[in-house]
Amino acid sequence: MKNRRLFSRPARIAAIAPYLWMLLFFLLPFGFVFKIALSQTAIAQPPYVPAFDPGAGWDAFKAALSQLSLDNFRLLASDNLYVLSYWRSLVVAVTSTAILLVLGYPVAYGMARLPQRWQPLAMVLVIVPFWTSFLIRIYAWVNILQHDGLLNRVLLKLHIVDHPLVWLSTDSAMYLGIVYSYFPFMILPLYATLSKMDGALLEAAADLGCSRGRAFWLVTFPLSLPGAAAGALLCFIPIVGEFVIPDLLAGSNRMMIGQTLWLEFFSNRDWPTASAIAVVLLAVLLVPLLIYEHFQRRQLEETR
Repeated sequence: MKNRRLFSRPARIAAIAPYLWMLLFFLLPFGFVFKIALSQTAIAQPPYVPAFDPGAGWDAFKAALSQLSLDNFRLLASDNLYVLSYWRSLVVAVTSTAILLVLGYPVAYGMARLPQRWQPLAMVLVIVPFWTSFLIRIYAWVNILQHDGLLNRVLLKLHIVDHPLVWLSTDSAMYLGIVYSYFPFMILPLYATLSKMDGALLEAAADLGCSRGRAFWLVTFPLSLPGAAAGALLCFIPIVGEFVIPDLLAGSNRMMIGQTLWLEFFSNRDWPTASAIAVVLLAVLLVPLLIYEHFQRRQLEETR
């Protein structure tokens, strides 16, 4: 009985630890952000009101609470600047995720079909970009894509173009930077799923008369969907709030929501509006997570 108690305590701590982590590092900071989103901008430090002062008494707390409003959220819904920023972020994220899936699936499939001794080397080659700073890698693309950069020099040298092309500050450059940066995030979940697939299933499909192409679509592809969904989420969620890549590689005529958030927070010093943008962005990103969880739960129930 004593041994059970000794072993049950670490187990309980291990079970509680994720909830404590979420409480301290997600819910608590989110509560502060949500409170600021309900406040009003002010020329003060910090630049918003009301600021709760625990030592001011209950009456002051009620007065501050009564000043909270949803004006900042109404502003987001009524101003085209924010609506178009959200829309552009979603379009860019969906398009980039689709490109990553189309390009990453063959790479992950090829890695999973390699001989066992070569797979660790392929994995290292995929992970190698992470060894360099993200910001340095994006600045490298700025140098490559600029007017007299490496890409234009190579194209001119090969006589593919007659004059330097405009690559930098375009949507094409932005998509190139996003796909390059998030490529490993798509490959790794797909590879993890495809490498665990039982090869006997393909042999059984071949014995039943399936060609290689038909066996792929009937066996391999459905079994790889969980990895594809995980890779899509790992790419889609951070791309929606991406700031560095569109700011350095894309044009400034249309901003993504990450750029708008930075503008409101640092340039305009409008913390309540910036906080409201962050709250709505989080709510938008919860939708694909909930959908993914729903399908995972349904799949688990079907397997039982």
